[in-house]
Amino acid sequence: MKIFTLAMLITLCSSAFAQSSGLKPGLWEMKQISMVIDGRDMNAQIAAAQAQMQQQLEKMNPEERAQFQAMMGQASHGMTTPGSQRICISPAMATKNNPMVENGCEPVKIDRSGNKASFEINCTKKGRTIVGKGESIYSTDLVTTRSDVTTTDARGRSNMQMEMQMKYLGADCQGIKPADQLAK
Repeated sequence: MKIFTLAMLITLCSSAFAQSSGLKPGLWEMKQISMVIDGRDMNAQIAAAQAQMQQQLEKMNPEERAQFQAMMGQASHGMTTPGSQRICISPAMATKNNPMVENGCEPVKIDRSGNKASFEINCTKKGRTIVGKGESIYSTDLVTTRSDVTTTDARGRSNMQMEMQMKYLGADCQGIKPADQLAK
């Protein structure tokens, strides 16, 4: 659960910082390029878990699948291939200048230069302190984000380095709920 929460934080960060740099509203596919947690490469483990979840979804009848997706929220609905997920960016998210990041955490610093946005995060929410930095490099239809984040909570301290890419797929979100509505 800690890995998932941390991964979602970085996922939201990558989309959030790209938003302030001209991210288009619509459907985007996020792909994890690399994830290292406390010195351990997590790509193989995450891909295996996602593949197993996808196999379980395929075995379910339509009613069970709908019930599972409702229980899990939109996260399972936007899954594509292992390591990828589709998200919908609302027009409001695309035009936000200083976006919110998981649980109300906001970047404490954003520096923009050309097609790059460097950022820093430092917040405490729900007993968890999140400190980190990263950089998003963007073009019209592709955003690449690299980050280094340390999380401290009652269970201890964890460090994660991650690289994600987001590719624009089009204006139609194909029934996927916008990410800013999922966070509410």
